[in-house]
Amino acid sequence: MSTAAYVLSINITAVIHEGEWTGSEGRTGIDKRSAVGPVAFGNEEVAGDVIVDRNHHGGYHQAVYAYAREDANWWESVIGEKIPHGRFGENLTTQGIDVNQALIGQRWKIGSVVLEVSLPRIPCRVFAGFWQRPTLIKDFTQAGRPGAYFRIIEEGVITSGDAIEIIFTPDHAITIADLFAAKSGERSKMTEIAAVPQLSPAYKEWADKIILSNENI
Repeated sequence: MSTAAYVLSINITAVIHEGEWTGSEGRTGIDKRSAVGPVAFGNEEVAGDVIVDRNHHGGYHQAVYAYAREDANWWESVIGEKIPHGRFGENLTTQGIDVNQALIGQRWKIGSVVLEVSLPRIPCRVFAGFWQRPTLIKDFTQAGRPGAYFRIIEEGVITSGDAIEIIFTPDHAITIADLFAAKSGERSKMTEIAAVPQLSPAYKEWADKIILSNENI
């Protein structure tokens, strides 16, 4: 395999967990593991994957979640544990591309699928419960390595090993890391964030409220 960006693993739900830590639905599909063979991406989801809490996960703006193997390796060095593909609940484990520096609205072609960068992953108590790490929300926020959600722009199939090609780059400078930092309390780029045309409606409303609140102080 070359050093070019590619999909190292496609991960789908392997086990449905139940328990107090699994959130308001009492069940979660966060436990994702490597799938064999081509996997279909369409209808705002990954074939074979399970999204239980539709109020907070899945849908058009969170159809696919990607996390970089390089960031997983960083976590391994921090916590001293082996982290298999899919452990972050990611559908795509990538290699050779900085997912956190992807621009909001950037488009990636992988296999026959076109994805659009949409949102950072915000940690929740289900994530912390799955890892059995009570401090994970704080740790994940401080690390600033959230990974990215994507919209599915063109449906198709992806196979492990497929190259990641950036086919569209928007004309702004707001990255997944910038948006995650802003959601975590860093407000210095709020005006630029609010102006991003590919921002989701919920994030646009949030950004506008922050700006309006600051103007009224």
